[in-house]
Amino acid sequence: MSTATQAGRGVWAELVGQERAVETLVRAVAGGRHAMTHAWLFTGPPGSGRSNAARAFAAALQCPDGGCGDCRACRTALSGAHPDVTLVRTEQLSIGVDDVRELVRRAAMAPTLGRAQVIVVEDADRVTERGADALLKAIEEPAARTVWILCAPTADDVVRTIRSRCRLLELATPSDEAVTALLAGRDGVPYELAAHAARVAQGHIGRARALARSEDVRRRRAEVLRIPSALTTLGACLQAAANVVEAAAEEASQATAEVDARERAELSEALGLGTKGARPRNTGALRDLEDQQKARAKRLQRDALDRVLTEFTTYYRDVLAVQTDATKRIINADLSGELTALARRSTPDQTLARLDAILACREALEANVAPQLAVESLMISLHA
Repeated sequence: MSTATQAGRGVWAELVGQERAVETLVRAVAGGRHAMTHAWLFTGPPGSGRSNAARAFAAALQCPDGGCGDCRACRTALSGAHPDVTLVRTEQLSIGVDDVRELVRRAAMAPTLGRAQVIVVEDADRVTERGADALLKAIEEPAARTVWILCAPTADDVVRTIRSRCRLLELATPSDEAVTALLAGRDGVPYELAAHAARVAQGHIGRARALARSEDVRRRRAEVLRIPSALTTLGACLQAAANVVEAAAEEASQATAEVDARERAELSEALGLGTKGARPRNTGALRDLEDQQKARAKRLQRDALDRVLTEFTTYYRDVLAVQTDATKRIINADLSGELTALARRSTPDQTLARLDAILACREALEANVAPQLAVESLMISLHA
């Protein structure tokens, strides 16, 4: 294996602050005794780089040099174009049994160009119960040259029988310093802005990059952080909830409008809809597509709301830090006056109750409670 790969460069360059994980994966690629297995479970908090680690590992398994990052095998594996690397990331709320069966069929095939057939499931926590049953059988009876790489926030998010048959690789939350160095060194972001983005993103590399690159993203974050101080009446709470839910829905709509239109146009053409003299076929497929698009928009709206909840969490953690004299880790230092004022007129118990309310809202959204109701309940709890 090349010196560059061993040093953590090559395909591993994107894995910020994950030296221990990279060392484990490099040993596995090298084929050390007991280092490699046919099924892996990568876990770590949002933004820690689970998907990047899985893609890098897949590329390294195909690379003649163990992950140089420059050869055709590395480039195609990382981009999803390699014929023996399957990358799965759902835009829906779940991965169903039919999708899993297709992956199992693919996993049973011998590799065509590479050294292994690698299946990467970036959202293994979204596999349904029936899908998990199909996946379990494939992992229990693996093909000779097949490697499964599953990704999830925590091991508990994956069915116990599956995780017990996988080798667990836990990714850490990257330090602020590591993320700052990445943004400043690779992306050319001014150091002060990079440090600010890294601090407020709390180790979420994708979020830090978005904040560093986009004034609009920073503006939206500032608007969210103005909400807690504005929750002065019941009416203000209900209005704030309506604004947050509407903004999340609009964000999801903007993100999906173009792809929705393209998908519908392509399907309509394939079915012969709108073609003179053609007899339409299987118009039920349009309804299926509409259902899938609605599910995708729902997930994106939920993701947007989750970002709001994350910002609220940083806000009230800062309040608690002031109340407990733990001010070395203040995230929103630019709001120190406001945070101090709220800390003085409330108690640590009240702040903890507000943090609990944020968690309860997140759980309600995951349980498919109507966003409007979940967020209204949260805003009232933050005001109380």
